[in-house]
Amino acid sequence: MSATYSITVGNKGRIVVPAAVRERVGLTEGTVMVLMDTPGGIALLTREQLRDRIRADLAGLDLVSELLHERRRAAHGEDAA
Repeated sequence: MSATYSITVGNKGRIVVPAAVRERVGLTEGTVMVLMDTPGGIALLTREQLRDRIRADLAGLDLVSELLHERRRAAHGEDAA
């Protein structure tokens, strides 16, 4: 479900997350949120939402193989020097 809400920054930079959103996402008092300042704007996510977003962005990537390839290439360059 996607919706748009108008909120106002209040005293000391505080914002109020609308009740409908809190209920749908399961936000309760003390829930830790992550504010991301991106080139496309700001995003407010729970830690779980951020984790899921990062996992989706990294899906299909073989980061270990890429790192090993870079290290081997660097070591080969050092050996040649």
